[in-house]
Amino acid sequence: MSRLTLLMIGDVFGEPGRKAVFGLLPQLKAEYDVDFTIANVENAAGGAGVTPPIARALLDGGVDVLTSGNHIWDKKEIVEFITKENCLLRPANYPPGTPGVGAVVLKAGAHKVGVLNLMGRIFMPTLDCPFRKADEELPRLREETPVIVVDMHGEATSEKQAMGWYLDGRASAVLGTHSHVQTADERILPAGTAYCTDLGLTGPVDSVIGIAKEIAIQRFVSQMPARFEPARGPTRLQGAVVRVDPETGRALEIRRLQVDLPVA
Repeated sequence: MSRLTLLMIGDVFGEPGRKAVFGLLPQLKAEYDVDFTIANVENAAGGAGVTPPIARALLDGGVDVLTSGNHIWDKKEIVEFITKENCLLRPANYPPGTPGVGAVVLKAGAHKVGVLNLMGRIFMPTLDCPFRKADEELPRLREETPVIVVDMHGEATSEKQAMGWYLDGRASAVLGTHSHVQTADERILPAGTAYCTDLGLTGPVDSVIGIAKEIAIQRFVSQMPARFEPARGPTRLQGAVVRVDPETGRALEIRRLQVDLPVA
């Protein structure tokens, strides 16, 4: 049986996260024989948003598709870039007329991979229904390929789990992002969809969801505003490797990743 190996990288946070991607991606591609790489980059610029140079560097550095979420518009200069670069996605359930696209199909060797970016609505900005948007997008994507990966960007565990069950058998993988805390619930659902509630954080290890812990603690203690900054120190890449049957789109295996960047 032929296999297609997909790597999905959890939220890339600031410069530490970018360093982890650039430093570890070649090794991971070789170790797992990766055919296609996806990374969520909505926090790649200083922990909030992504800029055109950062997006371009990640694409040139070996990431095939960049996904995002509620922070996609934090850097205003990304608007022009996203209207021209379909490999940077924004959630598909933004209202009609929003710049950019929420899904793309690209080649992966002899096969094709579809990527769909959705965003939840619980404790998040109110967008169109992600479940109905998935119903709209999946048939179009399946006309081109049975291999479809969904980045479900959301706060609520329940909403992400519901999306996994809702798309079981219709997507190759439903992988959650946004919380920056990796969940240990990876599995293949009964109809063949690989699932994990949250892939975690690619960025600083000794932090509060990527933020310098002293700043985060002071904000909680004082209830006063403070400018967030990415933490320093050891960095780690988190995500998952999913192996898929390229003929049927069914997931064959999912492996959660936590890989530390060696200290220079």
